[in-house]
Amino acid sequence: MTIKVGDTLPAATFMTSTAEGPAPITSDALFKGKTVALFAVPGAFTPTCSAKHLPGFKDHAAEFKAKGVDTIACVSVNDLFVMKAWGKDQGITDEVLLLADGNGDFTRAIGLEFDGSKFGMGSRSQRYSLIAKDGVVTTLNVEEGGDFKVSSADYMLGQL
Repeated sequence: MTIKVGDTLPAATFMTSTAEGPAPITSDALFKGKTVALFAVPGAFTPTCSAKHLPGFKDHAAEFKAKGVDTIACVSVNDLFVMKAWGKDQGITDEVLLLADGNGDFTRAIGLEFDGSKFGMGSRSQRYSLIAKDGVVTTLNVEEGGDFKVSSADYMLGQL
């Protein structure tokens, strides 16, 4: 079943890179008591993800914070080391928290996976964005096919 507005995000553990090294972060630690703008990309280093999606949220981070967003997070079905390298390549510091959903557990749990096998990518996340308040989805924008419209930072800012 695909997650929808009003649903509580499922329990999950992501991996993230910290100054001390790789570290797990639970969905509870990420979402509890916070307003989070979460967006998902099919893959780090992929064209739209690198040229538009992540840069949009990085560039508009201050605007999201000004509108009450505590954390901007990007999730992808990639491993922690790929996410860390992508963040370095994109010049990400603390604007966006990069979350590795390496096995796709969170992505499957919210029903937003897709089969990218014909592109040699295996199971991946659909492109989407959402706002969660205290772990409850208040806004959800899922892209159709290869589109990049409703999950962009600009689109989401207009919803806040």
